[in-house]
Amino acid sequence: MATWLFKTPTVREGPIGTGSRLFYFYKMEVGVSIVKEEGIYYQARYLLDSDVNSYQEVYRGGVNHMVSDEIKAALIAGDIDVTETNFTVQ
Repeated sequence: MATWLFKTPTVREGPIGTGSRLFYFYKMEVGVSIVKEEGIYYQARYLLDSDVNSYQEVYRGGVNHMVSDEIKAALIAGDIDVTETNFTVQ
């Protein structure tokens, strides 16, 4: 049974700041969180700390997570924009 490093999906957001015209054109990669609630995985852009404990599983965006083969397969099958490219064998 392998252990996998899971990197959550990302989106490009912008503009990243104000005060300079340059910031208007600059975008940055932002991690999207993945949560499991009532047996269903879905993407969550903004999590409230008070809600985190109510989910079955939480994979915060922008953070690498160690997962098993079983969880890897479930995340890919969840149809939430997670593919093999989100995983690296450890």
